[in-house]
Amino acid sequence: STRNCPRKMSRLPPKNPLASPVSEGTNSRVESVDNLSMDSFWLEVENIKQSAEAEQEECSIADVKTQEEGEAEAEWLQDAGLSDLLGDRASENDNIVLLSTLTKTQAAAVQRRLDTYTRSRRRKNKHPVRDVRDVFGVVSSEETAAEKKESSPDQLWHNLRTSNVQRKTQDYSCTVRNPGKEEAFNMDIAYSEQAAVLLKGSFLSEPRRLKDGNTLPKFKIAKSRLGVTRIGDLSAQDMKKIPTLALIELTALCDVLGFELKRNKAAKLKTTEKKLFGVPLNTLLENDQKLLPNTKVPLLLQALLSCLEKRGLDTEGILRVSGSQTRIKSLEQKLERDFYTGLFRWDEVHQNDVSGLLKRFIRELPAPLLTAEYLPAFAAVQNIPDLKQRLQALNLLILILPEPNRNTLKALLEFLSKVVSRENNNKMNLWNVSTVMAPNLFMHKGLPNKIPEGKEKQLAEGAADVVRMMIHYQDLLWTVSSFLVAQVRKLNESNSKRYQFCDKRIKNLLRRIHADKDKVEKNQAEPSKTVKVHASLLLKDSLEVHLNNATRVADVLRQFQKNLCQNGWSIVNTVNLLKCNNSTECTNLLLYEVGGNIGERCLDPDTYLLDLYHVNPHAEWIIKQNPSYPRMF
Repeated sequence: STRNCPRKMSRLPPKNPLASPVSEGTNSRVESVDNLSMDSFWLEVENIKQSAEAEQEECSIADVKTQEEGEAEAEWLQDAGLSDLLGDRASENDNIVLLSTLTKTQAAAVQRRLDTYTRSRRRKNKHPVRDVRDVFGVVSSEETAAEKKESSPDQLWHNLRTSNVQRKTQDYSCTVRNPGKEEAFNMDIAYSEQAAVLLKGSFLSEPRRLKDGNTLPKFKIAKSRLGVTRIGDLSAQDMKKIPTLALIELTALCDVLGFELKRNKAAKLKTTEKKLFGVPLNTLLENDQKLLPNTKVPLLLQALLSCLEKRGLDTEGILRVSGSQTRIKSLEQKLERDFYTGLFRWDEVHQNDVSGLLKRFIRELPAPLLTAEYLPAFAAVQNIPDLKQRLQALNLLILILPEPNRNTLKALLEFLSKVVSRENNNKMNLWNVSTVMAPNLFMHKGLPNKIPEGKEKQLAEGAADVVRMMIHYQDLLWTVSSFLVAQVRKLNESNSKRYQFCDKRIKNLLRRIHADKDKVEKNQAEPSKTVKVHASLLLKDSLEVHLNNATRVADVLRQFQKNLCQNGWSIVNTVNLLKCNNSTECTNLLLYEVGGNIGERCLDPDTYLLDLYHVNPHAEWIIKQNPSYPRMF
């Protein structure tokens, strides 16, 4: 039991009692992993307990205040970029731009929280309080009654299904499970809309049963003609819009599935005089960037992972076999003193002690790596019975994470994947690695530590399962869904127009969003087009490209390579081009979409350019060198 441990797993949000199918699915899935060994998990919990007891004086458990009614909704609206709706006479134009991009299920999620907030404020008799109808338009009593019926959850899903099911049936055919085959993962349509159609449709799937620690189904992103967008492909300006959109979509998905999305808000822990361990990620990165600009992952973590990759991947029981707590504490003190001076001798440290330092670094962060706010949501993913929907929720949660947390988590997961790949030597399979790392990610001294009686085993298995999914499906999870990119485009278009919305246009906007809002409008232009592709950093000349329905990004890069080699173009900087057998490697070049309704986007080689031109006709296309380092670092 972890009840006597000073660092216990945070409590999961209770499931909605109305969602009985979810409960049944969860029990079935947890039973399916019951035969998998949890010894590593409890051994790691015991190690954490001993480490914490040895330093009890340094631990400071934060108080978590219970939020009053309406406070959670107010914070949610703020985080979702809709804080103006909470004001008395604040401008609504910025909110209307965001609201106009939402799907029907997303709009329903916003409406639900605004209604709850308004009711709570009325009960407290705090004046003045804006009526929901003042924001979304004043309507007659007949209209109100009709809309109340139309906006009820059952009626909403019914309307959504009847308006979209014929159009979307083919999109969900992949959810009828076919064991042993690779399944398509649809990112073109909002996850919450997919779930809403499945909820009332005939495509409900059976809870996934896992046979063993390494048997997980294969998913492949179903590429649209606009290609796949990875985290790091979008400009920083556009990526700032993604977390708020992902939060709204995650909330809508939880609403459809019958879950309550709860978030923690822990008080700040005591500040530390240390330079490395127990230091906030932002502070670490600020210090590291003074030494190495553009550092995205703490230098200490990079050093720990590098040391383990060089000398620890083949060590039997790496991560599971704990090093000496005394030596680890001594090494921590030496690192605090010598790391930035370059005097620390990594070659003299035992691999198991390095793995202990790695786990200690993660645990000692003042706030959990998965953040205090969303750690309960990560843990609650285990309660979703369908594997594909669990991955959808995880994908959105990762997009919500602050950039330092997301980059650090990705570096950790990439290392853990390398450990699993050397299973034959180190005897650490995917489940072993997951059970060892789960306590370090899900247990934190600054969070609520009450665990429901008799739920320790279920929560432990669920946490390990979430870590397993993050390791195994990290390529899929670090993708920005096409429907979110489409919403970013709409936001950019609306912000550039800045037209004024009159009362008639905003009247009941959330309830009247049409299903076709997410469709890519079909441009009636000619079936072919000649455009210019620039490479100003590499060449003085631009490349004219004739586009048709079959022209892809990879074709343009090949054409660029051919012209570069044959036509004697004037090269601006030959150092920026890699040479191999007197030819330029086109794999070293990338095509970017810049401007128009997007800030900047690195294009998937399989993107069809005529389709992209119709979506963003005012963009420029620029060829750049592939960065020497992965884009996320």
